Amino acid sequence: MNVYENPLIERYASKEMVSLFSTDEKFRTWRSLWIALAEAEKELGINITQEQIEEMKEYRDKINYEVAAAKEKETRHDVMAHIHAFGVQCPNAKPIIHLGATSAYVGDNTDIIIMNKALKSIRKKIINLLFKLKNFAFAYKDMPTLGFTHFQPAQLTTVGKRTTLWMMDFLMDFEDVNDLLDKMMLRGVKGTTGTQASFLNLFEGDHNKVITLEKLVAKKIGFIKTFPVTGQTYSRKLDYKILSALSGIAQSAHKMTNDIRLLQHLKEIEEPFESTQIGSSAMAYKRNPMRSERVASLSRYVISMMMNPAMTASTQWFERTLDDSANRRLSIPEAFLATDAILDILINISSGLVVYDKVILQHIMQELPFMATENILMEAVKNGGDRQELHEKIRIHSMEAARQVKEHGKPNDLLERIASDENFKLSISEIQGLLDPKAFVGRAPQQVCEFIEEFILPIFSNNKEDFEIEVQLKV
Repeated sequence: MNVYENPLIERYASKEMVSLFSTDEKFRTWRSLWIALAEAEKELGINITQEQIEEMKEYRDKINYEVAAAKEKETRHDVMAHIHAFGVQCPNAKPIIHLGATSAYVGDNTDIIIMNKALKSIRKKIINLLFKLKNFAFAYKDMPTLGFTHFQPAQLTTVGKRTTLWMMDFLMDFEDVNDLLDKMMLRGVKGTTGTQASFLNLFEGDHNKVITLEKLVAKKIGFIKTFPVTGQTYSRKLDYKILSALSGIAQSAHKMTNDIRLLQHLKEIEEPFESTQIGSSAMAYKRNPMRSERVASLSRYVISMMMNPAMTASTQWFERTLDDSANRRLSIPEAFLATDAILDILINISSGLVVYDKVILQHIMQELPFMATENILMEAVKNGGDRQELHEKIRIHSMEAARQVKEHGKPNDLLERIASDENFKLSISEIQGLLDPKAFVGRAPQQVCEFIEEFILPIFSNNKEDFEIEVQLKV
């Protein structure tokens, strides 16, 4: 406890995501890449024996970290240190480990492999979040609630319709992640400056064998496509595109949890609050939206992280420069870990949102008289009134009723004012009959059903193996 501990690992991210960016996952993948390269080279006629390959496979997961650490301290080169350590365990295979490759062969390809796995995990969690939100939206598709523009009361919507606004954002994020996964390419077998010169020399000038080598290695690692051209490293634009997608998820999460925090202030909707949970160390009565606040906090971090790959991609020199390395070791894993945590918390929140329908109705009825004036006006015109004259009277009555509410804290008495005005020829009961909140929500309930059926349900039917997952928050 006397050293810094990363909160993303200790408090927020899931074990699955932490494991993906672990040291073991990284160096096991390095060794898998060396094995794939040796196998492909053997298949294309290079003098490599099956015994050498089997020896490498035996020690793929048995990484001798102490040997690698000692060698790296001596050489200041992590890849050479691990080649040495692997060779110590595999003396027969030692001469052919990393044959023809450069450091980026294991470094860059491993980064892509791990990010690909991490994106699949993120994708799965977006699906599960959409599933939870779908259930909530359906349950409350018909419940009227005040809509807000500029956080001022506006026309009514429904609780379910507002939920679809959150879902629409995450649907776009889901599509972005899908697009990345569909287009993901391995860096491949490119050599020191991307020309494949070392492999062309290895195969004595046979271009077809070099082309085939790259395809074989990619297939063995589980990829169909490789970058058609690279320098020593793959284009860092890929990192930018991936972290941009994570930033998009964080943007959606921040908007959703901002809404929840505001709704909790209004006492209309609350995030889950456990029986033993404490809202404040001083104010025992408080029920703070701490989960939503945590999402907002982590989201700002992820959004800001998008600048790292943008700056890295824009400042690369020619075929490569090493000023990307230390930055990427931090920015890429932490962006994934934070996004993973965000989605876990959102799934937890969406599983237990509490709706206070009586408070929602109370807020509606405080504002509905103003919103109903157009309907009242039309009804009064049917009774023989002059629209222009009645419009002016409603304006005057509305202003006075609003003044009484704002300046004196009195109830909204607009309806009583209109009922007592003989020009409208409407009784208070007739006016109140025009105030059913459900008459003011337009097509909100239908929009919920149409949106979910057309855009959301197909995601679940096409990804049945990806939900439902259980989420356990650490704190």
